[in-house]
Amino acid sequence: MPLDQQTTSVLVVVLAVAVVALVVWVAILHRAAALLRQRLRAVFSGSGEQGLDEILDRMLERQARADERLDALNALQQDLEGLLRRGTLRNVGLVRFNPFPDAGGDQSFAIALLDSEGSGVVLSSLHARTDTRVFAKPVAAGRSRYPLSDEEQEAIRAALAPGERVSAR
Repeated sequence: MPLDQQTTSVLVVVLAVAVVALVVWVAILHRAAALLRQRLRAVFSGSGEQGLDEILDRMLERQARADERLDALNALQQDLEGLLRRGTLRNVGLVRFNPFPDAGGDQSFAIALLDSEGSGVVLSSLHARTDTRVFAKPVAAGRSRYPLSDEEQEAIRAALAPGERVSAR
C-alpha cells in the first residue's frame, strides 16, 4: 500500500524527532556511565589490583568481626547488670532508737544493707552507759533466719521501701 506524500512527510518528521530523542538519551546514558566509571576509579584507586569481589569479601569479614564483638559486648553488659542486681548494696535503711529508758539519746541503731533482691545484712548496735554491743544478722529476700528485733525489721522495711531510708523512734 503506497503512502501519499503528506503521510510520508509526517512519518519522516516523527522518525527524525525519535532519532534526536534517542541521541539525547544515549548522550545522557554515556554521561551517567562516565560518572559511574569515575566514582569506581575513586573507590578502587586505593585498593591496588583488587577487584570488587575481594573488596566486598573484606568488608563482609570486617562486618562479621564487628558483629561478633557487638555480641560479646552485649553478653558482658548482661553479666554486669546481673552482678549489679545481685551483688551490690543498693538499699539502706537506718533506724535510731533508745533501748534503755535510763540512757539518754538515740545512740543505738539498726541499719539494713541490702541488694535489689532484699539480701544482705542488718547490723544493730545497742548503746548502754557502760558498753556498746554490735550484732550482725544475714538477710535473704527481706528475712533472716535469726530472730529480728522490731527496730531491725523496721530498718529492713525502710531499706526495701522507696523513699524511706532513715527513721528515729
